[in-house]
Amino acid sequence: MISEVPVFACTDCQILSGGENIISLSISEDSGPEDLEPIAVAIHSLTGLPTTIRSVKRRGLRLEKGKVLDRDYTGPVLEEVLKTNKVAHEVPTEGVYRGKHVVVAPIRSKEGKVVAALGIVDLLATIDLPSVFQEYTSVLEEVEDAKK
Repeated sequence: MISEVPVFACTDCQILSGGENIISLSISEDSGPEDLEPIAVAIHSLTGLPTTIRSVKRRGLRLEKGKVLDRDYTGPVLEEVLKTNKVAHEVPTEGVYRGKHVVVAPIRSKEGKVVAALGIVDLLATIDLPSVFQEYTSVLEEVEDAKK
């Protein structure tokens, strides 16, 4: 199934002599929602999960169900990651995702300095992985036995 994803126009494309377009994304701690949107949309399109992103100095985006719901977004775990420069797996006690497992990762410069933070709702945290893999093993054994 192909889902409809917004098309983004490239405003900073360079045309090469062969007519090819080079697309370059550049973000900094001053990046705003318009700069962060292609990254957030890509992650959201891949995962289908609620996705948030913001830079150090400017608020960012919140996406759910294929749509940008907020272009002035921040959240407590995004803020924490911007301060600590470390990945966080948490259940926020406030904000839009209060009570939900989230995972937020820093986006770093080449020097390792945090530039932005990107988060998703963490569905894996709610799954009992040992029981899933135990069931998977028994299904594989049944398939192997059926081949004999």
